[in-house]
Amino acid sequence: MQYSVVSREEWLEARKALLAKEKELTRQRDRVNAERLALPWVKVEKDYRFQAPQGEVLLGDLFDGRSQLMINHFMFHPDWDAGCEGCSFFADHIDGMLPHLNNHDVTFVTVSRAPLQKIEAYKRRMNWHFPWVSSFGSDFNYDFHVSFSKEELASGAVNYNFRQTPSEKAFDELPGMSAFYRNDKGEIFHTYSQYARGGEETLGALMILDHAPLGRNETGTLSFVKRKDEYVAKPAEKAGCCH
Repeated sequence: MQYSVVSREEWLEARKALLAKEKELTRQRDRVNAERLALPWVKVEKDYRFQAPQGEVLLGDLFDGRSQLMINHFMFHPDWDAGCEGCSFFADHIDGMLPHLNNHDVTFVTVSRAPLQKIEAYKRRMNWHFPWVSSFGSDFNYDFHVSFSKEELASGAVNYNFRQTPSEKAFDELPGMSAFYRNDKGEIFHTYSQYARGGEETLGALMILDHAPLGRNETGTLSFVKRKDEYVAKPAEKAGCCH
């Protein structure tokens, strides 16, 4: 990485110039957030069912008594023994958020197509506690365009991130997040979905890296990410003479 060393005065001038762009980015984010809230809603008519530790549950049950539901589409194919590394990276952020989201009338649930037994085993391995249910045998993942059949992949393109994505850039499973609202009548509405890099701002560790001296230091999207129990600890530096 190329960098230059300058005086404090020169650094301050450059920092103020960047600050103006950062402020505009913040204002632009506020404008986009307002447009997101203004999106029209679609009523969910299908009777989606999931497998949870307590048994079979409906989409409405996932709200857990709250009016808003965020679903994390976690890449975990039924044939896999472990979840996706990138989705696991995001999942490491969830548990600490839950009390704040729940207090704001928002329930957060992770959904994967892997059977519940595999989900529970991986959840124990990673020491996670957030709600996680299986959509195995359901159309849910397919309807929300985060799982794709062999026929879809063989066709040359799949419908991902609201456009036709070439099959060579797609997989059986892809990530995303969807938002739902449940009114007093029990009617459920799909209000928003995001895919691909659309959810980067929810990755707190990634946002911190963006402010670190070397940034993400990646060769591709999330190329540096491993499951948290798969990182190899770097050897400690040699102790000084006083230790």
